[in-house]
Amino acid sequence: MNKSELCCIGHITLDKVVTPENTVYMPGGTSFYVSGAIRHLTGINYSLVTSVGASEMAAVDELRASGVRVTVHPSAHSVCFENIYGANRNNRTQRVRAKADPFTVEQLKDTEANIFHLGALLADDFPPETLKYLAGKALVSVDSQGYLREVRDTQVHAIDWKGKEEALKYVHFLKANEHEMVVLTGHTDVPSAARQLAGWGVREVLITLGDMGSILYDGNTFYRIPAYRPREIVDATGCGDTYMAGYLYRRTGGAGMEEAGHFAAALSTLKIERSGPVCATCEDVARCMKTREQQLPEW
Repeated sequence: MNKSELCCIGHITLDKVVTPENTVYMPGGTSFYVSGAIRHLTGINYSLVTSVGASEMAAVDELRASGVRVTVHPSAHSVCFENIYGANRNNRTQRVRAKADPFTVEQLKDTEANIFHLGALLADDFPPETLKYLAGKALVSVDSQGYLREVRDTQVHAIDWKGKEEALKYVHFLKANEHEMVVLTGHTDVPSAARQLAGWGVREVLITLGDMGSILYDGNTFYRIPAYRPREIVDATGCGDTYMAGYLYRRTGGAGMEEAGHFAAALSTLKIERSGPVCATCEDVARCMKTREQQLPEW
């Protein structure tokens, strides 16, 4: 059995991305954007576990052709998202046209890794028993956004994470944006929200603030991470997933939280300059951190 350093588990979606400039159809989802970013970064044993319908097998074939090790669990349907952006790319409206089957303990019994990153797109993608099972095998990383989304009549509605206080005991890394942290904790300021999440058991709290940067918290120390200014804003879809890909990549490689945060922020900047997954090497990221204007988050 080939144990990965980092394994992402999540559905590959069929996305319709609508911006004021154009409409694009493409594969998407956390697992797709994380895998797309990692495949250009060297020195890591990475794998992907996904569940897709027949319509998205072409995306799986593309990832495999690029060297990503992919395990596929068939699903009756792929998740189908419609993402609509206005002039402010920090805000979007979503609809879900189809859902995929949730991930089960039985599917993941042969999957081994040091870190599992769960790419939940909807609240029921990872049942509580699956999260608990994976935490018994490795460190678990979660992007909160999927747990805060519920589909009713194709519309995506914001909800609180049901059973969050129990679930977060099993989460080592948690990312939330400024809106998600309020839903999760009730706090509108980052320090209070981060302390609450840490109090529920999260070891590394990552609060992203869009073009204002991000703030990390390890239960003792806060780290202010700048946003790096992009040359142009093309497509914000997948920026949060790209941030987590960069962060976990550097943490897996032995970097501290602050160093990993800088790398993650720069990788996200390179992603927003193009549609689809980022195509950036470690050298590209280093150049971005060295040459781009920075915006530090405010408290």
